[in-house]
Amino acid sequence: MKSLQVRGAPNFYQCEEGILQQLPVKLSEQKLENPAIIHGEKSWEAAKDYISLDNAVVHVPYKGDCTHEEVARVADKLRNNEADAVIGVGGGKVLDLAKAAGDELDLPVILIPTLASNCSPWTPLSVFYDGAGNFLHYIVFSKTAHMVLIEPRIIADSPVEYLRAGIGDTIAKWYEAVALTDEIKQKPLSLDIALHAARLCRDVLLDKGTEAIESVRNHQVTPALVKVAETIMMAGGMVGGYGDEYGRIAGAHAIHNGLTTIPETHKFLHGDKVAYGILVQLALENKYDEVTKLLPYYKELNLPTTLAELGIQEHVKEAIDALSEKATIPEESIHLMSVSTTKDDVIHSIQRLEEYVVNHITPGSP
Repeated sequence: MKSLQVRGAPNFYQCEEGILQQLPVKLSEQKLENPAIIHGEKSWEAAKDYISLDNAVVHVPYKGDCTHEEVARVADKLRNNEADAVIGVGGGKVLDLAKAAGDELDLPVILIPTLASNCSPWTPLSVFYDGAGNFLHYIVFSKTAHMVLIEPRIIADSPVEYLRAGIGDTIAKWYEAVALTDEIKQKPLSLDIALHAARLCRDVLLDKGTEAIESVRNHQVTPALVKVAETIMMAGGMVGGYGDEYGRIAGAHAIHNGLTTIPETHKFLHGDKVAYGILVQLALENKYDEVTKLLPYYKELNLPTTLAELGIQEHVKEAIDALSEKATIPEESIHLMSVSTTKDDVIHSIQRLEEYVVNHITPGSP
């Protein structure tokens, strides 16, 4: 196996109610006097009442996806305003944009997630898309975030569909990590840590996910919500942070990337598509016992189990062909798995999965 480059954690992390009121002191301690804030419109509305900061040199609203063009635009804004730190406030795309702009300018990055929808607050990488919303690639940076601060009350007031998608995205950590490492006999300690974190992702979310969803529906900060949010962000980020390429992405994310080429799926969140990708990956591995275990949980959380539930109801054969072709391009992560991963393999796995789900989720079925 290749040697691992461990970027295990941000420089500083704290999750507690009221933490954002301490932001000015924490910046002052680090001699950061001219921070710039990158945010989305909705994310700033959700967080502004919790953030006590009056010395931001510029606010930069983001415009859509994390693209190379958007990173260049934001970096120019920060450079022109002589910012000495980047504060990202928002969901995964905003935080990815903040990390990329910070890397471009070699500035410390402070991340304030407003959603528990993925591990972006923890991971030193950004996912890039093109202007049409199609996945391009991800870039791993040489530095981790300078600070990650989580205010649980913001997460409790976030849209429930983002937490659900975060659960779907993070459950994939276990299944993809296993697929990437099952043939490695002598695992280094860092990979053992990554796999322990990946197992936590699956076990905690299957155990506490429904309770956390209910907490968000009721706008309540509960132990279950905090544990689930930290599992998504911290444990999810640790899988790749300690496992490097053996703890990042495999078949599930490749299927997600294939789905981004289908316009009907653009309205669905990243984690929803990854959750479906888990099922396809398991079908590809012929692990239908695991599919059976997950289906009731998917239905309970309203995670997609079929293409129809991802909006693909017309020209299905063509959609399967297109997503399978994209998911199996030579540079895709699906080929890191130890099973056959040709385009035809993926097509047949999707078709078998569609039939399997129909036969196993019907009124009165066990």
